[in-house]
Amino acid sequence: MLTLPVLDERPDEREPSPCGSADSQVVEIGRKPRRLPEWLKRPIPSGGGMYFAQRLISELGLETICESGKCPNRSECWSRRTATFMILGETCTRPCGFCAVKRGRPEAVAEDEPERVAEACARMGLRHVVITSVTRDDLPDGGADHFRRCILAVRERTGATIEVLTPDFNGREDQVATVLDARPEVFNHNMETVARLQQYVRRKSQYEVSLRVLEVAKKISPETRTKSGLMLGLGETTGELLDTLADLRSIGCNFLTLGQYLRPSPRHLPPERYLPPAEFDELGRMARQMGFDEVASGPFVRSSYHADEMARV
Repeated sequence: MLTLPVLDERPDEREPSPCGSADSQVVEIGRKPRRLPEWLKRPIPSGGGMYFAQRLISELGLETICESGKCPNRSECWSRRTATFMILGETCTRPCGFCAVKRGRPEAVAEDEPERVAEACARMGLRHVVITSVTRDDLPDGGADHFRRCILAVRERTGATIEVLTPDFNGREDQVATVLDARPEVFNHNMETVARLQQYVRRKSQYEVSLRVLEVAKKISPETRTKSGLMLGLGETTGELLDTLADLRSIGCNFLTLGQYLRPSPRHLPPERYLPPAEFDELGRMARQMGFDEVASGPFVRSSYHADEMARV
């Protein structure tokens, strides 16, 4: 059995990282970053399917988190006829330190966006559609009704299963209920990291609020599968991670994704460490033992990675 490392959080003579994990390897802004290990090196995505998807998305004036978030899996996902559309604009109201999406003052909501998303899904022949968004704290309902309209439009045009990956809606039960009124097959909201690191990594988001969103979703619609994901390598300990997974299971979360945090640019948070594939395998095994229906765990796993397979469980 693989023994997972637990970071030693006892103080020592070195200056601690902002994460509070003094024994981790730290890459500081301004210093030359460590080389990526071999298991995190991939060829540049290419292929006709990817170019077709890019042209279509551009033609319809849509955003995908695949592109905006610089996801390394976009070519693979598009070739599997899955895609993640980012609605409500390209500008987020929250300044998360890990995310490549632009932040600032958002644009007005495009009322015809649901129809354009549905058109793209139909023309791409998608079997599973993930709809996510930037966080829109400026909107009275956080964009919940726009989510609902997008789900209904896609369902009218396609036979695809539908997954939503939502912001936290500030924990508002009525806004979660609005999204679930359209009956997506999967309701996903990411914890992103453990409780201790929330303020450092997500800044304006809260651990307890994210847990509540998932708990409320399961209470409102027990038949809807709930899902969450975490980025690893930000300074969390194994114990903290397992505590988070236990919290997710305590509220009936069905699906889990665990992936390696990769720094989008020098302006973003530095990774504390790179977990080897064998460690991800062991963490996935432990998560399944805790009762998750399905787990995707690996260096390149992201929220929507093989989401179509999870939706069929």
